[in-house]
Amino acid sequence: MAEEGFPDLFEQVRPALSNKTDEFVFYGYGSVTEEDLWSYCLGKLWRKKDLHELPVHEAVGDILSISPTRYMSHTQVEGFKKAAGNSSFGGLDEEEFRELLAPKGQKREGHTAQRLN
Repeated sequence: MAEEGFPDLFEQVRPALSNKTDEFVFYGYGSVTEEDLWSYCLGKLWRKKDLHELPVHEAVGDILSISPTRYMSHTQVEGFKKAAGNSSFGGLDEEEFRELLAPKGQKREGHTAQRLN
């Protein structure tokens, strides 16, 4: 269950999660659940915060500020990372995969990207 570890906080912010999922449905993202948004908050928005010290009003504000575009971008990137980690993305190795995802006009060399001229 998504609220494991912080059930009190989950229950306190559940109305905000519900409101945000309704917004996602309105914009055509009906497959996003409260638990999906909760996981996003735990893994992305609050990963460096002490949730025992997080004020409820701040958590609600964070939830209500999630844009569908930002959430979906994060979900796609995480999917790509998972595919690359499993080495199942079309048979590409990690370096080939990173080069594929590099911004247009840039080639990755080591850990830095340089502009092609």
